[in-house]
Amino acid sequence: IGCAFKIESHNHPSALEPYQGAATGVGGINRDIFTMGARPIAQLNSLRFGDISLDKTKWLIKGVVKGISHYGNAFGIPTVGGELFFDECYNINPLVNAFSAGIVKAGETVSATSYGVGNPVYIVGSATGKDGIHGAAFASKDITEDSVNDLPAVQVGDPFQEKLLLEATLEVIKTGAVIGMQDMGAAGIICSNSEMSAKGEHGMRIDLDLVPTRQENMKPFEILLSESQERMLIVVEKGREKDVEAVFDKWDLNCAIIGEVTDTKRLHYYMNGELVADVPADDLVLGGGAPIYEREYREPAYYAENQKFKIEDVAEPEDLVAVAEHLIGHPNIASKRWVTDQYDSMVGVSTMTTNRPSDAAVVAVRDTDKA
Repeated sequence: IGCAFKIESHNHPSALEPYQGAATGVGGINRDIFTMGARPIAQLNSLRFGDISLDKTKWLIKGVVKGISHYGNAFGIPTVGGELFFDECYNINPLVNAFSAGIVKAGETVSATSYGVGNPVYIVGSATGKDGIHGAAFASKDITEDSVNDLPAVQVGDPFQEKLLLEATLEVIKTGAVIGMQDMGAAGIICSNSEMSAKGEHGMRIDLDLVPTRQENMKPFEILLSESQERMLIVVEKGREKDVEAVFDKWDLNCAIIGEVTDTKRLHYYMNGELVADVPADDLVLGGGAPIYEREYREPAYYAENQKFKIEDVAEPEDLVAVAEHLIGHPNIASKRWVTDQYDSMVGVSTMTTNRPSDAAVVAVRDTDKA
């Protein structure tokens, strides 16, 4: 048995639209797990917010916690732990980190690769819309008053659709027809195309007219960069198309051939019979031709000041009772049950610990005697 796990941030989307920002962070991290062939069994989160007395902070907390709880609870994977911390340095931009862990049988993982000239390329799951366009670029911007204009860059999640995609994905892997598969996250189709092609040292020809869309008259760049959630790109062994399509038809999900694998090591995108983009796959991936920036950095001024601190310099307070009352009421020390009780830690009936405080969660691994 193997364990697949990953943690990922969704800070910028959550700062702009806390509910969907946090919800899609949960959805994305779980897709990263089951696209490998692992079944998610537990979720965690690590959250940082600003001054809790500020109205904006209260709005962010309410939205983020609701997004995490709604998506995780509806998707059916328990949220078994996490952490929550407040500091004024997070007044503008909160930190929202989502974690997921899954179990997979050794030797049964699926790689995000593409090879085999002529093998069909499928897009499966939800239809493609205009949500999330430029989301990857937005994640690198500073949060300002003008950031509201980037609201369309925030994705919109559907946990019930993701549950169907989870079951369909794990089932299609068992057919043995899958060559490679990758979740469509940041930068959508073009990211999945380039990363899978570069890893497999092949290329792809993609017909954008064949991509199922939610809106009419979408432009080529909108289809390529859309970050609509609950979608996967799958390369299938030629001749096994019916096996794959039968699985996704069973789960009532889109399953469309949008292209094929080529030996060019380039990505060719067509729309209305016209070539709209031609780019080397390797040039778009980290470690390939994509630029790597060496950002300037320096030690912050406050660090040297903090180093001067000595515990001996702290005067003993006169009213210890008042200090104790202040500490136990501080949001970083007080109970976080007002947040954690909103998460379903028992969904799936595999959690072996209770909702009461404990040092760690214990989750049973189904069909085994392990946890």
